[in-house]
Amino acid sequence: MNKLLTILVLSLTAVTSANAAVVVIGNPAAADISINDVKKAFLGKGDSSVVVYELEEGNPVRSEFHQAVTGKSDAQLKAFWSKQVFTGKGTPPATVAGASAMKSVIATNPNAIGYIDEADVDATVKVIIKP
Repeated sequence: MNKLLTILVLSLTAVTSANAAVVVIGNPAAADISINDVKKAFLGKGDSSVVVYELEEGNPVRSEFHQAVTGKSDAQLKAFWSKQVFTGKGTPPATVAGASAMKSVIATNPNAIGYIDEADVDATVKVIIKP
């Protein structure tokens, strides 16, 4: 009986994970923004009034987001920001520890954007884009 229950739970987890996707979120009062503007914002080239938050390095949602939106791998992104900092052209976005922290900072600032797994979205944030 325990084996059957374990298989059922693992199957449901696999289905949930297969359907999850990264989404760009903003404050519920935030205006819509284009995917190109999101890309620029996360590479420090966009509207300076937009406050960008990243998940910490090593988070798989971060990797998925950057592959889909900026087109950069983790190593490429790290090299990009190292160059920006070294040349004085920019600083990387602030990071937060996980989806709960991301939703918390986004919910308190109407100019903030970030990304989380679609499964973590709730009423405190607005889905801006599903890349």
